[in-house]
Amino acid sequence: MKTHFYGLGLLAALFCLSASAAEFNRASVQHKLAKADKSHPAQLRRKDLTGLDLSGLDFRNADLWGSDLRNANLSNSDLSGLNLDLTVMSKINLSGANLSNTSIFGVHMGGANLSNANLTGSRFIANLDRSNLSHANLSHANWGVDMKNQPMGLMRVSLNNANLSGANLSNANLNRALMRHANLSGSVLKNTVLFGVDLSGADLTDADLSGADLSESKLEDADFTGANLAGTRFGGIKDKSVLKGLTSSKNLEAAIFE
Repeated sequence: MKTHFYGLGLLAALFCLSASAAEFNRASVQHKLAKADKSHPAQLRRKDLTGLDLSGLDFRNADLWGSDLRNANLSNSDLSGLNLDLTVMSKINLSGANLSNTSIFGVHMGGANLSNANLTGSRFIANLDRSNLSHANLSHANWGVDMKNQPMGLMRVSLNNANLSGANLSNANLNRALMRHANLSGSVLKNTVLFGVDLSGADLTDADLSGADLSESKLEDADFTGANLAGTRFGGIKDKSVLKGLTSSKNLEAAIFE
């Protein structure tokens, strides 16, 4: 599984290495964006934009597919609705950015800053290990596995050791995601699909899990202290004692154990 996932990251890097060596700075990118429209998008495909300050810019009429955005600052920028598949975005700053309905597939985003970002309706299959998504809005996001389309093995989002504290994940699909030791304290997970998710060691203290589906999930050492479990589905778990912090959780009597 990991070979396939990181193989896509390597493929993205090779795309970028084959790109034009033309120099870009903030002014040249702004110039391209100013002239662009839906019919004639700003051509930034497979370009080297590493380390640039591109904060606060409107990229909705840009083609950024396969570009190299490592260490770039796109905080408070608008990238809504874009196809950012196979871009390289490790340690990128997207804090406060608008990524609603954006597609990001086969991308390495380890250590990225997505705090307070708008990720509603987005589609991510990426490596976000150790990333900061605190107070981000992932409502109705589809970051789950498409089991009908897995020609290269199980492709899924990885959020191991990620910070999702205070994030809104209501009605999101994160089935089969990797979220080992993730910080979900105080997050909103109402009606969230967490089927088959690896939440080993995750911090779910004071999270709202009402109506969430955690069936078949790995929950070893996950902490549910103070969590709202009204209507939370724990399919596959019959022994409540294996779950940490249940005695001080809320609405435990309304949780569903099967």
